Amino acid sequence: QVQLVEAGGCSVHAGGSLSLSCVASVNTYSKYCRGWFRQGPENGREGVASISPGSNGIYYSYSVKGRFTISRDNAKKTLYLQMNSLTLEDTALYYCAAALAPCGSTWSWESRYNYWGQGTQVTVSS
Repeated sequence: QVQLVEAGGCSVHAGGSLSLSCVASVNTYSKYCRGWFRQGPENGREGVASISPGSNGIYYSYSVKGRFTISRDNAKKTLYLQMNSLTLEDTALYYCAAALAPCGSTWSWESRYNYWGQGTQVTVSS
């Protein structure tokens, strides 16, 4: 069983920056496609970004492209999400996820991911 633990969520003012991390408890971490998802107060869960095992495939949702950066450190079994220029619409519970299937054009499909973290809350205020 893979456990994913997110950290870094907090309250921040609009225009600010925040960095999230997600540590995995699996020795084969480097084989997994990893992703960040979020669920806002009035929305369903949506894909934010995804990164392939070797970091050569990176995908972003249109709403965060150019503001967020996903990265990973396989040696530390850790996934990161650097979020800049935050807006009120970025307020959400952020989840990390891991998929055994390769990353690709369907990276934002929840059903692709085998394991999920419990989420970390990001609140952006004006």
